[in-house]
Amino acid sequence: MDGLTSDMVLVLAILAGTVILFVTEVVRIDVAAIGVMVLIGLTDLVPPGEVFAGFSSNAVISIIAVMILGAGLDRVGVMRSVAAWLLRVGGETERRVLVSVSATVGVISAFLQNIGAAALFLPVVERVAERTGIAVSRLLMPMGFAAILGGTLTLVASGPLILLNDLLASSADSIGEDITPYGLFAPTPIGLAILTSGIALFALAGRWLLPAVPADRGSGAALPDVESIYGLDRDVRPARVPAGSTLLDDTVGTIEAGSGQVRIVAVSDHEGVALGPSRDERLVADTTVGLVGPDPAVERFVEEHGLQPIDDNPFAVLHDDSWAGLAEVVVRPGSEAVGRRVEDLRLRHHHGVVLLALHHRGEVITEGLRNQQLAAGDVMIVFAPWERLASLDEGTSFVVLTEHPLEQPRTAKRWWALGALATALGLVIVGDLQLSLALMTGAVAVLVSGVLTPDEAYRAVSWKTVFLLAALIPLGQAVETTGTAAWIADKVIGAAGDLPAWGVQLTIALLATVFTLVVSNVGATVLLVPLAANVAVGVGADPAQFGLIVALAASNAFLLPTHQVNALLMGPGGYRVPDYLRAGAAMSVLFLMVLIPAVNLFA
Repeated sequence: MDGLTSDMVLVLAILAGTVILFVTEVVRIDVAAIGVMVLIGLTDLVPPGEVFAGFSSNAVISIIAVMILGAGLDRVGVMRSVAAWLLRVGGETERRVLVSVSATVGVISAFLQNIGAAALFLPVVERVAERTGIAVSRLLMPMGFAAILGGTLTLVASGPLILLNDLLASSADSIGEDITPYGLFAPTPIGLAILTSGIALFALAGRWLLPAVPADRGSGAALPDVESIYGLDRDVRPARVPAGSTLLDDTVGTIEAGSGQVRIVAVSDHEGVALGPSRDERLVADTTVGLVGPDPAVERFVEEHGLQPIDDNPFAVLHDDSWAGLAEVVVRPGSEAVGRRVEDLRLRHHHGVVLLALHHRGEVITEGLRNQQLAAGDVMIVFAPWERLASLDEGTSFVVLTEHPLEQPRTAKRWWALGALATALGLVIVGDLQLSLALMTGAVAVLVSGVLTPDEAYRAVSWKTVFLLAALIPLGQAVETTGTAAWIADKVIGAAGDLPAWGVQLTIALLATVFTLVVSNVGATVLLVPLAANVAVGVGADPAQFGLIVALAASNAFLLPTHQVNALLMGPGGYRVPDYLRAGAAMSVLFLMVLIPAVNLFA
């Protein structure tokens, strides 16, 4: 181990210990990272004044700001609209949803920092998972990997590619070579090959690579329980009432009296969508009704009455669990509702809710509800927008048991949220402002405009992610400043000198991959591009091509949750380090298999 100093040996030991802690998960990964940060400070590998500098780093501040911006867009309903669009485009099967989400995020990452794209789409993927019933863990990791892969598409997509031309220019002076700078879309063919292959990997082998971890669904967790407990289906199926339908001019009450388990929960006509139509409302031609009930019953109802199923669903918002859903409502003992028939309560008229089932004396009743007499303790299962439940809860007759959002999306603030995001991105692209400052400007705009309250903004930040990333920054700094990284790079590249050109390229790509995992993608690029350029001259190859390999391989960061995107998604996806090792190993090998041929073909 000639050339190693005591500080370098200590750094290598800490680095090895960190990897072991991450893999074994003896302690939680963020706690392990904080412990490593403190150890680096105690051993004086990084000056004491810089040990905690990671908390003010550009990357960490950017992540906090993007999380707030993403929460603001979600609060005003933008992300729900994006989720609905993805469902229309990609359908509801796991493979199609995975491909559509990953492709969208990958393309966006070509122009937006990958952590920004991942943070913005995190709530979108969660809502898509809720809507489709797909485990969120089977969507978040492919989405995150696609965001990282999207960083290979353009010269402004990631830090390493942004730095590439400057590093090549400085290397050109030292090696005495003329190096032509790369254009904005020079890496695009290579990046497309890598991104496409990455998406294909999960589309074809996702069932073996991805864990199926139940999502942490927060306050909405009671909703599926309500459905499963009472055997109900809350999907609203649209059907048009044509001129020849037998339902024409019948009232909603008359129709439902003979419809068995089918309920008309909404009506859409030229005046808009009305939820919980009055039982006295008559259906006219070209009206669209929203039907709820078991699939066979709804299909039979549609066929018997000559209705026409439609693809364009005007009731799509009713599928959004943040806006509407099933709720359990208990009849309060001693209230005026006790002893009365359901029909007499006029729940649609007074409260705007639709009764789907009644739990009465141990029995779940779904037919003949209008004539049922209520008893103390009966549980009514209603379908309603959450805001309508307030009128039930405020009275003296009922108690709402189901947890639900207390506020509806602040759609009136939608343009404020979009404007905040546009301002932040504009400051980066046009104003050439530091990313963290530009994004935090947008975050402040979200708060000042009332899109989010300060408390909501604090809750939107994943502090586990913040501490994990901030605590790992001193480790990367120690690896660089002690000369450990340069020593490793020199030894590895020196040993690869006798290999064929493609072998040297693969060695450089492997080295960049390892350094990206333990230092940072920018640190790996700054260190390795000059070394790679010198090696290229030594083997008679193009130094610009070797430098491009380093900058692209710096995105090959899938094995451990040390990359910002992986760290961001670890909590929401319920992932463990072995999950990243399994899926990340396959992705890393595929990345290298595609990278080297693509670079030689297109660069």
